[in-house]
Order: sequence, then structure tokens, then C-alpha cells
Amino acid sequence: MTQNVVPLFKTPAAEEDPTAPAPAPPALEPVPDLPDATSGTPVARPVPLWIRTGRAARTVATHERTRAAGRGVVRHGSYVLGGTRIVAKRAWDGRTAARYERMIRAAEAAGNYEAAAEWEQRGAAFRAARHKRRMDLISSPERIAKNAAYGAGGTIGGLLVVGVALAIATKDPADVVTPLMALVDLVHFLVTLVTVLWGPLVAVGPWAALAGVWAVGRHRQAAPNWALPAQARSSEGEPITPSIVVKALRDLGVPALRNAIKEMGDAGASMLGPIRIAGCGVEVDVTLPSGVSTNEVQGKRRKLAENLSRHEHEVFITIPAAARTVRLWVADSGALDEPIGPSPLITDETMTADYKTGRAPWGQDLRGDAAALSLYQRHLLVTGLSNQGKTVALRSLALWLALDKSVQFLMGDLKGVGDWAMFDGLAHILIQGPTDDHVVQVVEMVEGAVEEMNRRIQAPPGSIFPPLIVLVDEAQVAFMCPVKDEEGRPYGGAKATSRYFMAVRKIHNQGRAVNVLMWQGTQDPTNENLPKLVREGAHTRASLALGTESQARMALGDKAVDGGAAPNLLRPGLDRGTLVVASDGIPIPAGQSSLTVRTHYVDDDAATAITDRAKALRDGVTTLTVIDHGQTRDALADIATVLGDTPRVLTADVLKRLTALDADAYGGWTNGDLKRVLEDAGAEPYKSDGRMVVGRERVHRALTNRTEDGSASTAT
Repeated sequence: MTQNVVPLFKTPAAEEDPTAPAPAPPALEPVPDLPDATSGTPVARPVPLWIRTGRAARTVATHERTRAAGRGVVRHGSYVLGGTRIVAKRAWDGRTAARYERMIRAAEAAGNYEAAAEWEQRGAAFRAARHKRRMDLISSPERIAKNAAYGAGGTIGGLLVVGVALAIATKDPADVVTPLMALVDLVHFLVTLVTVLWGPLVAVGPWAALAGVWAVGRHRQAAPNWALPAQARSSEGEPITPSIVVKALRDLGVPALRNAIKEMGDAGASMLGPIRIAGCGVEVDVTLPSGVSTNEVQGKRRKLAENLSRHEHEVFITIPAAARTVRLWVADSGALDEPIGPSPLITDETMTADYKTGRAPWGQDLRGDAAALSLYQRHLLVTGLSNQGKTVALRSLALWLALDKSVQFLMGDLKGVGDWAMFDGLAHILIQGPTDDHVVQVVEMVEGAVEEMNRRIQAPPGSIFPPLIVLVDEAQVAFMCPVKDEEGRPYGGAKATSRYFMAVRKIHNQGRAVNVLMWQGTQDPTNENLPKLVREGAHTRASLALGTESQARMALGDKAVDGGAAPNLLRPGLDRGTLVVASDGIPIPAGQSSLTVRTHYVDDDAATAITDRAKALRDGVTTLTVIDHGQTRDALADIATVLGDTPRVLTADVLKRLTALDADAYGGWTNGDLKRVLEDAGAEPYKSDGRMVVGRERVHRALTNRTEDGSASTAT
């Protein structure tokens, strides 16, 4: 089949009138592709030259090599300009009192008027010395002329004396002027040398000066950041200098701080104290200008860290004692990712502990100094997210304290995976397991500690008691337990009806005085699994990595967080074992409210070896793994028994008779316990002659009328 082909341009054979004027060239506009005459496929229209030229120019302009060359031109040009500015500023400062004026303005802006007065005195001394030098210059030409004349005469005379001596030695009178002519020849040679070298020196001098100012600008990185080479822009591990700190603060995004730094004559250097080496980093105090609050800087920790070319976890901001001052601790890049050494509990097999005067070796602070914690009469709370090292951190303290043979332990591990198994044979009670039954056992263990506390409180004055540590790991399991006892009281919960909550509160309130201490470890704190009254009852509060600032406030308290404590900024997983401590039991720098500690890691095998050493110090401890309730007694029937035939008996006497009947069951009873049993039975005590008594008739009536389900009992 034949196809009609339309040519793009007319050929001479197709022209009807060769003498006709040539048609105007077609406009440069898009023309649809036309089919090829042979294959029928579209034929693309050629791209105009100006479009191809523009595309090529754009490609060249945006090519990485072109951009790199442009950055190089800007960079080296900035080095020259910046170096010239720096050299000129140095020369100006050396010749004038501008430096002193800047320091005076900076000191006045910082409110340090003593420093301003000192700089003013230095400036006055500089001006006086400069005036003296200028006055000396006025009279110097006359002195120079006289000295030159004296020098020339003396030199010529000396050369003539040498010439005379030479003439006498050689017996030739012409040698008298030989030394003088030698001097003339030397002068001629020097003039000739200078004449020859002057041209090259004049040609090379400007380039040498240009190279000098370029080197100064390059050393000071006097170029835009985008124009610097990649290795200069990525300042990983770059040392912290005053200029870097001031620039980081200036670019922090606080307008008042930025404006104040610009107005300071010394570009903000007066704000900084000395930069001190502190462990694996450096520390510097920054006195903020008027109008800038410390919490504005604290709230921009991430941006400050990035401005200092560090990660957020490598910069810590605390509030020292001085007003309007923040203390910056900046770690060496990557230093916090390096592990610390082993615990002294592992390396020193002869170590012992002293509960009263000693300190537990817990780890290292950020400075690299040993962090040791006093446990004497301090309730303890350690919290954090799951799998961050909470149990190991808590266990390390217990391992050290176990080396004091006077310390007794009651332990409940509500995780139940064997983290505390090495204390079997060391603790008097060791309950391990996550179920509700284990929670019930732990609650009764803590309540038993409350009874022991009450016994100690009621002991004669001056009595001395051994330390009793009541330790519950994964305490959130106890708080969240829904089980209730036979009387309908919940074992768990965060209210006053909770048996565990009330037992812990009682120990917090009075246990410290008689060396009964509560240690708890819990994870992911909330108001439900760590009630406010319980967490605030701990003297030592420590937190590993947490998710939010609100959790950090629950763990450590508002004061610590407002003072710079930020466990919520620790990196889960990467900062495992690092915790923030708020306690008077650990040395904390003045003005700070917390201390960040990198704890030693003590694994299960090392912990077992340490407990073996602790067991060798003791005579032997039988560890109970369940609470032994013993024989169940009918409390109401026992009350009826001790009343006998007496119509009325004082409540205090009833308690004494019950204790004599069964000291194990009733030795820890109080008036409240007696009243509760009698009120539940409908035989409540009453007053007779102004004193509380128990009526025999009421008790016997209650025994007669009560049902089997309403019986009251206690346990030995």
C-alpha cells in the first residue's frame, strides 16, 4: 500500500517558479514528529542550538567540579580577606587602647564592675607608656645624629688605630688606610647586593604578604561554613575552644543572648570561665548576660550540642551556685560510648563493707572520678525503662553491703528469672517469681518488716539494731496486683487501702530511725505503678534511661529535673547502665542537684563469687523462700480466753495476756489490731472510768452470734 509522504522542506524539483523569492524560514516552535517515509516511525525534530547551549551551560554550572571550584575560590578569597582583617585588627589593638575599651564594655555588660575598673587601670597605664614613647620620638633625631656622629668617629678612629698597628707590623705606611678601605669595600658590596636583590624583593614582597594573611585566615577558618572543605565542616572530635563555645551560644536561637554577644566588645569571651579538663571531656561555666535566663539555654540542649559538633547525649547543662550561670560539660566525641573498667568488688577480693561509714563503689561520673554512694539510713529507689541495667545497678549496691556481716536482707524478686538467686544463703527471706501468689508473699514479707520496725521502735531507749534491708525488685508488679485478701483489702494498688502501699509508707515514715530501710527497683514509672508518696519517700533516687520528661520528674523529682537532670535524654540501649542520681549520699558538685553515673557491670558469675565471700563472713543464714504462717488461731476466741471471768479488762492488759498466750501470733499486736478484730465482731472496746476496756459480755455475745464465715483469725 502506497503512503503519501509530506516533505519537511521543499526541494528545488518541487518549486514551480525558480525566480520566486525564497520563503521565510520557519519559526522555532515545537512541531509534531512526522512519520519516516520508509518505516513509518516518527522522526524527532532537531533541538535548537540555543536550547542545547543553555542546557550545556546549566550542566557545567551545576556540576560538582564547578561547584567545588567555586567553593574553592570563595574559600581562599575569604582566607585572604579574613586574614587581612585579623592582622589589621591585631595591629590596631597593639597600637591603640581598643582592646582595653572592649574589655571594659564586656565587664560592664556582665555586671563585673571590679574587672571593669581593673581594665580601666590597665588602659590608663598603656596610654601613659604610649605617651612617653611618643615624647621620646620627638627628641630622638638629635640623639640619633649625635650617636651616629660618635659612632662614625669612633669606628674610623678604631680602624686607623688598627691600620697603624698593621703598618708598623708590615713596615708599609700604606697599610694605615687598609682597614678603612676594607670597610669601604664592604659598604660597596652591600649596596651592590641590595641593588641586585631589591627588584626581586619588591616583586616577591606583596605575594609573601598575601601568603601570610592567607595563612592566618586559613588557620582561623575565616570563610563561610558552606565554602569550607568537608573535613573542616565535619568537626567530629574538634577540641572545644572559647570561640567555638561563644559561637554555639550566639547561634542558639535566643535573641537576647545573640544581641548581647554582638554588643560585647570581646565578642562574648567575657561570659566564659576557664575551660577545664573534666574526665573524658571539658567543663566551662557561662555567665549569661542580663535578660537571658538559664532555662532558656537548658531548653535548647540539642541545638547547643549540634552547634558544638557533638551529639545531644555528649552535652550536659547544669546550674551551679553562681547566679545567671550555666555549667556546660562537653564530652570528647565518642568517649561516652567506651566502657568503663571493672568494679572494685571484682578486682579487690579483700574488700569489705561498712554500712555506717563506708560508700558503695557504684561506677564513675562523667569526669572519670569514682562515684561512691553512702547507703546509711537512706531509702532507695532505682527506676528506668526495661532492659537498661536497673537490676544490675541495684544488685551492685546489695553486693557491696553484703560484705558487712551485720546487715540483714529480706528480698523479693518479682521478675523471678534468677537475678537474685546468689543471695540464697545470705538473705533471711528470698521470694522469686512474677505471679500474684509471689506478690502476696512479698507483701507479707514487707508487712513483717513493719512489725519488726515497730518492735524496734518500742524497745528501750539506747537499743542498737542491725541494718535490715527490705529489697523489692520489679516493685511495679506489686503495685499493679489486683488480688484481695479475705477481708477485701487489695494487696496492690496506689491508694491507702493497698497493703503493699501502706507497708512501704510505714517503713518510709519511721524505718530509718531504727535501720529498717526500703529499697525498690521499678521500671517505666507512672502514677499507677509508682505512687507519688512512695517515690518521694526515698532519700536516694536514681534513674536510668526514660521515655519522657514527666517520667524523669516522677523518678527524680522536680528540683533535680529543673536543675538539669535529664534521664529522658539518655539513649535507651546505648546508655545502658548510665543513670542520674539525686541524693545527698553521693558527692555532687556545688550548685548541682544530680550526678550522672556510669555504673560498673557485675555479671551473674562475678556476683556469685562476691556473695560466696559474703557468706564466708557469716555463721550461716537459712533463707526462707515462702512466708511461714504457722498455726492459724481464732483471735476472738483467744480474747475470750484471756478475759476469763473478769467483766471488763483494760485493752493494754488484754494485749499483754494475748502476748503471753502466743507471743508469735500476738507479740506485734497494737491497740489498732485489737480494736479492728473486736469491731469486726461487733464487740468494740468502750470507755469505763475514762479508760478503754474490753467487755467480757460483748465478746461472748459475739462468739455466740457469729457465723462461721465471720470468724476472725490471726497467724503465728
